[in-house]
Amino acid sequence: MPTPSGFEYQRRPDGTVLILHRHRPAGTLRGDRADRFLAEVESGDPQLVMARWTGNYKRGNERTARHHPRNTPR
Repeated sequence: MPTPSGFEYQRRPDGTVLILHRHRPAGTLRGDRADRFLAEVESGDPQLVMARWTGNYKRGNERTARHHPRNTPR
């Protein structure tokens, strides 16, 4: 699976955190969740952390999609 890319985040003056994916909003965090996100993004791989927090990470259907008849070589 390729590593996540294209994520960035912005801290707002009111304490909210806006997560962007390819310059489009992917999530907004407020309060305690924003604080936990900022602590985690500073201590780990930022791209992977943002992918996880936005839900754009391992949806669980990767294996199923790989074996779908439409995706198998003929």
